[in-house]
Amino acid sequence: MSPDITLGDRHNSSEANSENSTVLRFADNRLLPLLFGEHDRHLARIEESFGIRISSRGNRVSLAGEESGVAFGAKTLNALYRRLEKNLPVNPAEVDAAIRLAGDARSNKGGSTRMGSEYSIRTPKGMLTARSTGQLTYMEALAQQQMVFGIGPAGTGKTYLAVATAASMLISGEVDRIILSRPAVEAGERLGFLPGDLREKIDPYLAPLYGALHDMLPADQVLNRLNSGEIEVAPLAFMRGRTLSHAYVILDEAQNATKTQMKMFLTRIGEGSRMAITGDPSQIDLPSGTTSGLTHAVDTLNHIKGVSVVRFNSADVVRHRLVTQIVEAYDKDDKSRRSQ
Repeated sequence: MSPDITLGDRHNSSEANSENSTVLRFADNRLLPLLFGEHDRHLARIEESFGIRISSRGNRVSLAGEESGVAFGAKTLNALYRRLEKNLPVNPAEVDAAIRLAGDARSNKGGSTRMGSEYSIRTPKGMLTARSTGQLTYMEALAQQQMVFGIGPAGTGKTYLAVATAASMLISGEVDRIILSRPAVEAGERLGFLPGDLREKIDPYLAPLYGALHDMLPADQVLNRLNSGEIEVAPLAFMRGRTLSHAYVILDEAQNATKTQMKMFLTRIGEGSRMAITGDPSQIDLPSGTTSGLTHAVDTLNHIKGVSVVRFNSADVVRHRLVTQIVEAYDKDDKSRRSQ
């Protein structure tokens, strides 16, 4: 029996049409309304995704359909039930995440059949679990490796999970400070025409990082830690000559760093520090003919121990399903153009 279906008892019946059925039995009836969703919307979503039929009576849930669809529908339900047992929310986004992870297992993406609930990031505002196999690999790399490159399209959680890891390590005392950086702020002519001091000038560029911070830490903690220097905004151009010790350093939008800037940034790492470098090579804004420091660094450093490169694709997009379809459409268009 698969360890992912420990919460239910399985029944398989082979009929002429090869239909398969499974019955799951859940111990706590009080959790079932949350598992099923309002008007059974969660069950309907699982049915649609795997092409199966689901019915329930008491604490028994029956799944019927093609064998693999039934198996992974059961895996999805059990994963969501385990979340509820841990007092974690189950909402449409979490249902989609469980479906995505089960689907990744079905296609054996990356050779993994793990579910995202097996690894989490704890922050003062809650616990984050992976919503795709790529995210699970990325979260483990962020926890274990000193330098991690997160490469891929928007909506895959590259920056968000890096900030969550940084916040978690700051609260636990594993690092003394968080340093946020982004290459877009280094063009003096842009900053010079913005009002305010340096931080006020660069804040618009770092809005996604601040947004993620506020999701991880109470607002007063973010403000107090910014004022005390525990959280620091450091434009990429101002990093030269520094050694960053006992810090979690995040470089966002790294595809817009040049080779020289990237080398400068990476060599700032000091004792007890971690670095997360995130970017999307398909959105390079550098002048034509300028090599992106991100792509060059990944090609140059991926064999070094302590450096991990995690590549995301459209299957890892965890925003609205329409975002996934948009990313896939643009990827298809790019491939078509390159083949011409």
